[in-house]
Amino acid sequence: MKKTAIITGASGGMGREITKAVLEAGYEVIMACRNLETATPIFKHFEKDYGNSIRLLPIDLASLDTVFAFVEEVKKQYGAIHLLINNAGILNAKPENSKNGIEKTVAVNYLGHYILTKLLVPMMKKKSRIVNVVSLTYKYGKIEPDLFAPVETINYNRFKVYSNSKRALLYFTLDLAEQLRKKEIIVNCSDPGIVNTPIIRLGNSIIDKLCDLFFRPIIKQPKTGASTAIHLALSSDVASISGKCFANKKEAPIKKRTQKSTERELLIKLTQELLYAKQISL
Repeated sequence: MKKTAIITGASGGMGREITKAVLEAGYEVIMACRNLETATPIFKHFEKDYGNSIRLLPIDLASLDTVFAFVEEVKKQYGAIHLLINNAGILNAKPENSKNGIEKTVAVNYLGHYILTKLLVPMMKKKSRIVNVVSLTYKYGKIEPDLFAPVETINYNRFKVYSNSKRALLYFTLDLAEQLRKKEIIVNCSDPGIVNTPIIRLGNSIIDKLCDLFFRPIIKQPKTGASTAIHLALSSDVASISGKCFANKKEAPIKKRTQKSTERELLIKLTQELLYAKQISL
């Protein structure tokens, strides 16, 4: 029986490369995507080459109802999940709230993946792997009491909230790796670097045009950006390594002061309080 993998944002630039590699490795892959109109042609392309080894299921990480619905559908159709790659991410040009009333970048990049992962862990067996795609910008993020605040109450800066969301995802990786160590579930995060994907668009036609001409050609292409996540998902070299961050397929040490920061404790507290307020039990 084939192993089963879930990849969020599977129709994006890096997502497609990750999906292809995991299919090639012999997994049955569930493409977890928000925009089915965009994802369907990509799914059809994979289906042509890999038949019933590929599935497409809707999920909107900014809407917790759809996260729960996605997991229920997975439970109906599959007995176990062997690989989860939390690849989806956004960098909103303009301030926007999620359907649950919190800043959308944090809602998608951290909270949606947090809840999705927690719900799927009971389906994961020994030696299963979880890969969280973070960003080098986590180094500049902060976990502050207003992490989950709606945009109306914060001084919105798109790069700040993005960095905060990726720092939260990094801390979640470290904490989850500790929690799942006895179960021998491997949890790591991948820093893809600066990659030529639509996420880096600023929404300014002139700046974006200049970016297309002078910046995109010199940064990583999606295949290169995806290589570290693929390495963490499939390589035997990391089969027993957990709780680490990798870049360029090598461990990228996390500073001790970052690992031991009181921000980790604050994140746990804020997340638990939010879940309680939303009446979510995991």
